[in-house]
Amino acid sequence: MSASRRSGTTDELGPDEPERAGPVGPDGSDLLAALLDGMDAALCAFDAGGVVTHWNREAERILGWTAAEAVGRHGFAGWAVRPADAEEVERRLMSAMEAPGRQVHEFALLTKDGGRVLVRTQSAAVRGPDGKPAGVYCAFSEVHTQIDLERSIALSEALFEDASWGVVLVDADLRPAVVNAHAARALGIGRTSALGRPLGELLAQGVEELESALTHVLAEGAPPAPAEIWVSVRTPDGDQRRCWRCGFVRLASPLAEEPVPLGVAWLFQDVTEGKQGEQEAALLRFRTNQLHRAARAAAECEDPGEAATVHLDFALAGFADHALIDRVAGGAVADGAAEGPVRLVRVATTPSGAPGPSLLTGQAGLPVRYGQGHPALQCVERAGSVRVSVGAVPAEQAREWALARQWPGDAVHALCAVLRSRGRTLGVVTFLRGSGRSQFERADAVYAEDVAVRIAAALDLAGVVGR
Repeated sequence: MSASRRSGTTDELGPDEPERAGPVGPDGSDLLAALLDGMDAALCAFDAGGVVTHWNREAERILGWTAAEAVGRHGFAGWAVRPADAEEVERRLMSAMEAPGRQVHEFALLTKDGGRVLVRTQSAAVRGPDGKPAGVYCAFSEVHTQIDLERSIALSEALFEDASWGVVLVDADLRPAVVNAHAARALGIGRTSALGRPLGELLAQGVEELESALTHVLAEGAPPAPAEIWVSVRTPDGDQRRCWRCGFVRLASPLAEEPVPLGVAWLFQDVTEGKQGEQEAALLRFRTNQLHRAARAAAECEDPGEAATVHLDFALAGFADHALIDRVAGGAVADGAAEGPVRLVRVATTPSGAPGPSLLTGQAGLPVRYGQGHPALQCVERAGSVRVSVGAVPAEQAREWALARQWPGDAVHALCAVLRSRGRTLGVVTFLRGSGRSQFERADAVYAEDVAVRIAAALDLAGVVGR
């Protein structure tokens, strides 16, 4: 018994076993003592008479009583609980001998220095060789520690079931290991279907930026602030461009002496609508400022024709790569008064080489060789804006498409806005974009129409078109 008490264990929960021949190593009592002392939970055990038989180091840490002081005592009375609580505590603990499974209780224990600790216990019967109860083991921990653990588990379950933002656990190989319901919907795929797949199979664009962020978090830890990442999600209906506000947390094993990375917790929220609203508002402010600046600059021009090119140059900034102004040959056309096909004469154009101000081509000139159905001619006929794009074709075909329409060879998107003044059609302003820009949208057409109104007023004032 003395050796057992020094190690914090006794053999009172079972009969002595005969020595067995085998390799040199720790005997059963030494191995049991090492296992008990290595546990994260406090553990003690009682024989059938209620005498303490086991007491590990975690129990010593929580209550301050050493194994030598605890083993051999009858119950907790007189040392680990208040006398008024001793009977109730012993009854609860020893009742586990007759009850099936484990029992959970909470009560206050006394520390060696006289303090009180509220603990949560799990107790269960220890069966002897004959199957009858031979004692009770009791594992306990401080209630606040247990509550912290339960909160962590509850938080984890809530994040992966009810969270209103996406949560993805990414392993060290940058592959999803756990995906919550919200993230699965955002990725357009089932929760189990996303597991273990490379991010490149889920996202068409933004993969490099996202993987770079995950790699940084694995190596350096979480960034100080959320990051906004634009991605394109692969869906059955095609790629959908989204903006996700992402937060990252590096996960490390709490059981290892040195931090071992388990992966990254990636949390994100879709902020596409908000970002698009911000971008549209910023673009509107910029274009409004451009119109204001153009109006002030044009007011200082003595030549109204020059004022028209000023409006054109200010409109190009951030909007298009090239621009053309064509007037109706023979003078302005009133609605329904045109006789025969409409012909257009080039009035101004942006320089094709080095950047610079737009150039007036003069009052006189030959009609531009626009073929039937040309977007500029359609614009005049409809007295409304026309948008066209070359589409997904090889570069050589795109160049041929642009040159056939008398546009610069790098143009792939075009927007024609009619020039109207005093109820007459004066001509057309054409904005052109290269392959590095997106095609014109409805909002772009509205802006082009605002610019066209100012250009038309300047041309009408200059008398460039006949009356």
